[in-house]
Amino acid sequence: MLIHHLRPFSTASLSPRSLTISTALSSSSTKQQHKLWSGLENWRKSPVNDLRLWGPTGPLLPSSSDSISADFYGLVSAASSLADLGALVLSTSDPLSKSHISHLAFSRWRRENLPVGSISHLPSSPARPPKPLLVATNQVPNPKDSNLPLNAHMLHNLAHVELNAIDLAWDTVARFSPFFDLLGHNFFDDFAHVADDESRHFLWCSQRLAELGFKYGDMPANNLLMRECEKTSNNVAARLACIPLVQEARGLDAGPRLVKRLTGFGDNRTSKIVAKIAEEEVAHVAVGVDWFLSVCQKMNRAPSPTFKDLIKEYGVELRGPFNHSAREVAGIPRDWYDPSCGTEVDKGDNEQGDKEQLSAVCFFFVHVS
Repeated sequence: MLIHHLRPFSTASLSPRSLTISTALSSSSTKQQHKLWSGLENWRKSPVNDLRLWGPTGPLLPSSSDSISADFYGLVSAASSLADLGALVLSTSDPLSKSHISHLAFSRWRRENLPVGSISHLPSSPARPPKPLLVATNQVPNPKDSNLPLNAHMLHNLAHVELNAIDLAWDTVARFSPFFDLLGHNFFDDFAHVADDESRHFLWCSQRLAELGFKYGDMPANNLLMRECEKTSNNVAARLACIPLVQEARGLDAGPRLVKRLTGFGDNRTSKIVAKIAEEEVAHVAVGVDWFLSVCQKMNRAPSPTFKDLIKEYGVELRGPFNHSAREVAGIPRDWYDPSCGTEVDKGDNEQGDKEQLSAVCFFFVHVS
C-alpha cells in the first residue's frame, strides 16, 4: 500500500512512518493556533460512564433488575479487537441491544489491552429494525401532523439521531481501522468513547418515551445521517467534516431551542434530558474538530478552506440559525461556516489545486496496486 499525499508533495516515496514523523513535527503548532474545547482532555481521561438510567433528578446507575443479557457479554467477549467490536455493534439491529452492546464493547476496550485490529470490508449500512419506517426528510411528519404529542415527537426524533450516532461512531472506528498506523490509537479511542456516550443518550430517550407511553419506531424517520456516512466511507477528512462538524454541530444549534419548547410544553423532565444530551454533545463536536485539524496537517491543507471545499463537494448543506457561542466553545471557528467571516488568507492557502475535486486529489488514504 502506498499513501497518496496532497500536492505539492510528491507521492513517490512516502511511507506511513515518514508521513507520521513529518507531521508530528508541526502538528502541535497548528493546534496551538486553534482554540480547542477546554474540556477535551478531561473528557478523554474520564472513566467509563455507567449512568445509563434517568432518575428523578438526573442520570443514575441502573438497578440490578435492569441486568444486561448474558448473551451480550458472550458476544462482546468473543471479539478479538476494537474493530471487531465495532462490527458487532453495526450488525445488531435491535436498538436497545445495540445500545447495551455498544456500552459493553467500550467498557471492555477500556478495561483490557485489546488491539484496534483491522477490518477491510464492512456493509455500506448498519443493521436496522423493521421500524421506524425510513422516509425522505420532507416526508417525516411535523409536530402538527404527528400521531405523537409534541414532547414524544421531539424525543423520537432525538432518539433516532442518537441511534444513528452510535452507528456513525462505530463505523468510523471499524471502517478506518486499516489506517491505524497513520491515525493512531487515540483516534479510535475517541470515537469509541463517542459511541458510548451516544448509546447512553439513546437509552435516556428510550426510557422517557416509554414513560410517556410510546417507543422508538412509533413514527417514520429519515435516513439522512447514514447517507452521509455512506458518502464519506472512503475519505476520513470528509467523514470528519460532514458528520461531527456539520451534522453533530447542528445539535449545538438546536439543543437550546428544543429545551425551550419542551419547557413551554410543560415537560420539564424531558427538557432536562435534552439539556444534558446537548451539554455532552460538545465533546463530540470538539473531537471532530481536533482530528480534522490533525488530518488537514497530514494533508498540508489549511483547515477552513478544506472544510468548505469538502462540504461543497459532498453536497452537505450548512443551515442556520447557528448557535455561535456553543460552536465557539466546541472549537468551530465562525469563518468555517459563516460566509460573512471568510478571509482572503484562507483562499490563498488553498489556491493551488482548488479547481480539482478533493475526492480526486485529497483522499487521505488510497489503496493502489
